[in-house]
Amino acid sequence: MIQFFLEYIESFGIGPVQSRIVLTGLMIVVAGILVVIAEVMIRNFLLRALSAFARKTRTTLDDLLLQHSVFRWLAHLIPPVLLYNFAVPVLQFYPDSIGLVQSLVTIYLTVIVIVLSLSALDALQSYFSTHPIAGKMPLKSFIQVLKTVIFTIGSVIVVAKLLGKSPIVFFSGIGAFTAVIILIFKDSILGFVAGIQLSTNNLVRVGDWIEMPKYGADGDVVDISLVTVSVQNWDKTISTIPAYALISEGFKNWRGMSDAGGRRITRSINIDMQSVRFCDEEMLGELERIQLLKPYLESRQSEIDEYNATHDVDTAMPVNGRRLTNLGTFRAYLVAYLRNHPKINPEMTFLIRHLQPTEHGIPVQIYVFSNDIVWANYEAIQADIMDHVLSILPYFGLRVFQDPSGGDIAAVGALLAQAKEAS
Repeated sequence: MIQFFLEYIESFGIGPVQSRIVLTGLMIVVAGILVVIAEVMIRNFLLRALSAFARKTRTTLDDLLLQHSVFRWLAHLIPPVLLYNFAVPVLQFYPDSIGLVQSLVTIYLTVIVIVLSLSALDALQSYFSTHPIAGKMPLKSFIQVLKTVIFTIGSVIVVAKLLGKSPIVFFSGIGAFTAVIILIFKDSILGFVAGIQLSTNNLVRVGDWIEMPKYGADGDVVDISLVTVSVQNWDKTISTIPAYALISEGFKNWRGMSDAGGRRITRSINIDMQSVRFCDEEMLGELERIQLLKPYLESRQSEIDEYNATHDVDTAMPVNGRRLTNLGTFRAYLVAYLRNHPKINPEMTFLIRHLQPTEHGIPVQIYVFSNDIVWANYEAIQADIMDHVLSILPYFGLRVFQDPSGGDIAAVGALLAQAKEAS
């Protein structure tokens, strides 16, 4: 057929050389028209059909592929493929130019494949960002590694085609540049290795509350990338931590608290030791009116009376036998109060204990867990508990120890002045 067209052109008095140029030009025009028609049809029909189909389906993946222009870049693959295949018949009279044209088309095709792959990875990242797996694995780090690999391979292919060399030659010589590559991509390599360790050992996820004072980080993890981990602190500032620093330096992760469903409350009240004494009949009569304390007093007092009677204790002297103290009764009340508190988790550690006495009194420590781990609610719960505890101390004849203030000194001065006037 090519010979037929050549003879037809030569019938107009055109020489063999010129006829080949004319025929080649005509075939280039026809090939260009076919490529344009193919792209127009794909854009106007196939892409519209895919877009309509994606909008009607229930899954969000196809919508994300459409949003990130994956279908559009996929359609761009057709023209270079056609050009690559048209090069041989169209340029058959100029075989030396076929290789050049195909190399240029290959470069163009490689660029489109790179952009298409990166867009597809972006769509997958957006899709899995709302999936439960996103909280367990640093998907962004893995996707960034894949992007780096794809871009590197694509760049090698493009450079190889521009230099007229086989890409295999460049890949085989990469070992000689390993030291340079490691130096350039040091943070990326360390971050990738750290990301694998973090995900494999399940050390940190997006949404975890972590604490790393060296980097000023104390808040929720909002992003885990190939190189860095971003933490939104409680004051809404963002701290950026190198991913490998989490492995090499260590950090505190509060996820265990969230998973357990309880947040620790540990507070101490320093009791003035001079206010500690045995409970007399009058105090016991008042304390029995406290509903939470009444069962304890009845059971405890019965046990004490039985013990003293069995051992023929002389109760006229308070130090003989066993007696209730105001501090012990106060601790019993704290146990009953917190056991009945709706915001305390009874399944976790529950302690009301004395600590070592100091020059600032004897500390009574509350060591319990709230069942609400939200920061604001947690602070409100322990504040309400401490308000209540401080308010009931006088009912037990106890005083909180605190260093003398200016008001205390002024009150003592006023009393001395009154005593002096009276004398």
